[in-house]
Amino acid sequence: MIVGAGYAGLAAAARLVAAGLGVVVLEAADRVGGRAFSEDLPSGVRVDHGAQWTGSSQQRFRELAARFDVATFPAWRTGAHVEIGHDGTRTDHSGPGVAEYRRVTSQLDELASTVDLEQPWRSPDFAEFDAQSAEEFFAAQTHDEDAQRRLALAVQAVWCCEPREISFFHVLFCLASAGGFERLTENGFAQESRFSGGGDAVAVALAESMPGVVRLGEPVLTVRHTSDGVEAITANGVVRARRAIVTVPPAALERIAFDPVLPPARRGWAGYAPMGRIAKVHAVYEEPFWRKKDRSGSATLLSRGPVGLVFDNSPEDGSHGVLVAFLHGDRVDGWATAPDSVRRTEVLAALNEVAGPRARMPVDYAEMAWSEDGWTIGGAACFVTPGGWTEHGELGWRAPTGVLHWAGTETSSVWNGFLEGAVVSGERAADEVVIAFKNAE
Repeated sequence: MIVGAGYAGLAAAARLVAAGLGVVVLEAADRVGGRAFSEDLPSGVRVDHGAQWTGSSQQRFRELAARFDVATFPAWRTGAHVEIGHDGTRTDHSGPGVAEYRRVTSQLDELASTVDLEQPWRSPDFAEFDAQSAEEFFAAQTHDEDAQRRLALAVQAVWCCEPREISFFHVLFCLASAGGFERLTENGFAQESRFSGGGDAVAVALAESMPGVVRLGEPVLTVRHTSDGVEAITANGVVRARRAIVTVPPAALERIAFDPVLPPARRGWAGYAPMGRIAKVHAVYEEPFWRKKDRSGSATLLSRGPVGLVFDNSPEDGSHGVLVAFLHGDRVDGWATAPDSVRRTEVLAALNEVAGPRARMPVDYAEMAWSEDGWTIGGAACFVTPGGWTEHGELGWRAPTGVLHWAGTETSSVWNGFLEGAVVSGERAADEVVIAFKNAE
């Protein structure tokens, strides 16, 4: 039995089916894909409200895409990149603080290279780094306020939180899991390609390849250990199995009752692992008009407004123009609770700064605030607050709890927080189950 039909749950199910085991996947939502969610707008344009990019180093996910003939295309990066400074200054190049920012990020890579990805608690200076926030580390390394703003935006963009909230060790762990700062944050790596059919296309294909395995609209209310395994109580009845893989994010475990209650380490880990705060807003236009002016549509906004990053998210054929605005961390909080008209006005004002007056007149417009999502309650992934790894990492991160196994991108040693991490985590948990069955024979 698997709880959750995101990429981790579906990858686990496919692995178990291939091993000849019976499996059922219980999904609360009415769709598969989890934090990858694509939608056709009234304009006919398909947009990705959640995960949307992949890169060549994300091998396992790309193998799955190739298996189901899910095509990718290069993300648009041609043309000048816009930067809006903290004082509102608009430039077509990077402003002040870049050299110092790069010096600090190089230092991050050096420290990340020492992280033990399989047993993080064995890493050098583990407790010291985990005890401090990223903000504290940055402040100790540089007094350049412009560099600090850039570092803060990088944290917001990757972990959807503020530097004061996240464990500095967790930053290093994620950098190590991706292969370095540049791979995690720069164009051409994690954001190299997009999917022609949307970010959930592989998930849909995976589910369709296993007829009868996935049950949608069936939230798990209670997970209970039994004398011969585990049972899940759902709104539709009881599902029994010998073992279970739970793939929901740690922060969402509060939606499920466990009998007996989860051990202190697992509950403690969940308490130190809140979901990030992110919203994505798509504005659709009749054409990608910024390309005619040799603009990439990409922008970095260091100003105080709600939008932090903008990208060209137009379809592959350029039949429409699409700009996607990202709002992260503190920037989301006030914006998400504002009236619809205020939210729209603020986002379009930012897009006007990036692409000019035509950006204020989209033919279609769509918002997705993940913190408002009833099942995921945030995105794009959980992050770990200071002290979490030290207090509960060894026993609470992904160690099985009896017949319960844990998956989800947050449990991955590879591309933690990304689609690749989700797939790898699901396959790792499935392998644990297979080994447990063999040992019981």
